[in-house]
Amino acid sequence: MSMAYVVGHITVKDADKWQQYQARVPATLAPWGAELVFRGQKAAVFAGAMPHTDIVVIRFADAQAAENWFHSGAYQALLPLRAQAADVVLTSYRA
Repeated sequence: MSMAYVVGHITVKDADKWQQYQARVPATLAPWGAELVFRGQKAAVFAGAMPHTDIVVIRFADAQAAENWFHSGAYQALLPLRAQAADVVLTSYRA
């Protein structure tokens, strides 16, 4: 099995709501044994175009765990708040 990473490219629309969302995500990760690797803000774009200002990387044991987390009731319940808080492109990668 290979590890999987979920990467979110983010543009925050409402900082207060974004903080609320960020505070609730870790509880949704725990059942899947996921680890928040890092959150950061764009420092520079060296090639191409990146319209989003923020990033998050989450590590999962495998791609199925990442998919199960995303489709879990706990995470899906956060989607309305996420939509109000930020524009997010969320992708999954195998490593």
